[in-house]
Amino acid sequence: MALIVIVAYKPKTGKNEALKQLMKTHIPILKKEGLVTERDSIIMEAADGTIVEVFEWLSEEAVQQAHKNPEVLKMWAAYFEVCEVIPLNTLNEANMMFASFIPFN
Repeated sequence: MALIVIVAYKPKTGKNEALKQLMKTHIPILKKEGLVTERDSIIMEAADGTIVEVFEWLSEEAVQQAHKNPEVLKMWAAYFEVCEVIPLNTLNEANMMFASFIPFN
């Protein structure tokens, strides 16, 4: 069964543009590796510059495969150089009844 996730990437100081460039490659890499569905991701930006992404893994097994996939591990290493993955509920927007973000793509 497919699994939709929401991830918040908080850029490290001075790394906003580098993170935005990586975001353009995230889903294409996961698709190439056969780990996500064909559903388009939704990428948005919080007021503090955190990038929020909603995407769909093929399955829980695909998530587990990602943790062993050399291409995905290489991509994640690049992400961790420029951002932290933070809990969604730490964003101010998450406290609003209708959380609103700026479109990214």
